[in-house]
Amino acid sequence: MKVLLCIGHVPDTTSKIKFTNNDTEFDKNNIQFIIGPYEELALTRLLELKEKIGDLNITAINVGPAETEPTLRKALAVGADDAIRVDAEPMDAFFVAKQIAEVYKQGDYDFVVTGKESIDYNGAQVGEMLAEILEFPSISGTSFIDIEGGKAKLEREIDGGKEILEVDFPFVSTAGKGFAIEPRIPSMRGIMMARKKPLNVVAATEAAAKTKVTRFYLPEPKSACKYVDAENVEELVRLLHEEAKII
Repeated sequence: MKVLLCIGHVPDTTSKIKFTNNDTEFDKNNIQFIIGPYEELALTRLLELKEKIGDLNITAINVGPAETEPTLRKALAVGADDAIRVDAEPMDAFFVAKQIAEVYKQGDYDFVVTGKESIDYNGAQVGEMLAEILEFPSISGTSFIDIEGGKAKLEREIDGGKEILEVDFPFVSTAGKGFAIEPRIPSMRGIMMARKKPLNVVAATEAAAKTKVTRFYLPEPKSACKYVDAENVEELVRLLHEEAKII
């Protein structure tokens, strides 16, 4: 059994974000990039499944330039069997989904797992577009996956409870919080072995982006906090009414 795991190459959550080229491009200078947190959880759970069923090959994939390869190497160090980099700038979600779909068609995979969203753009679009392009069932925002009896069983958090689904292969699942308890950290042995694992670079397929960025901007600075004495309720009410204007 083979699974294609989409790996996000995203800025570390502690990064200070800036923009360049008239606020139309993200400034990558002095930024530490990591595997997206949802993809880390997905990789961890897939490794648990591999240990359970034995026959599961995990291929990590990313659409991006050469600078994304260290992130793919980390996925290999954690335990992915091989990796693919589609050599192209990820212009938008549709473009990325088209590239991954083409790789899927050529690789004889059984299913695809993505993170539910990247933590930089928070679009939550690639997985759903990928499922539509491949004409596969899509199970979004899953919190758990298991494989039993030739079928996949997935769980999703819903309002007031939990939904349990069973699906035939192939399908696309987008992993959310709870997919695994916590991500695995690569061991020294894993880091050494990752150097020998295959990382294949493939050319991008013809696809046009459907959207373009017109401008990025940072949130307005927050105003300074005002402290009110705990006994001065009237002053608190006045500030909420006249300044904050929330009552």
